[in-house]
Amino acid sequence: MITTENIALHELIGLDTEIVQSSNIQSVGLKGKVVDETKSMFVLSTENGIKKFPKENTIWRFSLGNNEIILNGNMLIKRSHERIGEKA
Repeated sequence: MITTENIALHELIGLDTEIVQSSNIQSVGLKGKVVDETKSMFVLSTENGIKKFPKENTIWRFSLGNNEIILNGNMLIKRSHERIGEKA
């Protein structure tokens, strides 16, 4: 079961997210739903269409029910199937 403690080890597609901090300051504050993921990018469905954002050097806020979790994108730089089920 996905929880706030193990979210980084689970599938993130389908979760709402927001860019909290980024090396590209124009990306900060952008929100969307994760619709795809590669080793180094998240693909988000935003109000302005589908956009790709790098995981590296980006801090992400994910919504999980009533909880919000902040994750460092540098910790997520893996293909989702490599990250899922990995031991913490």
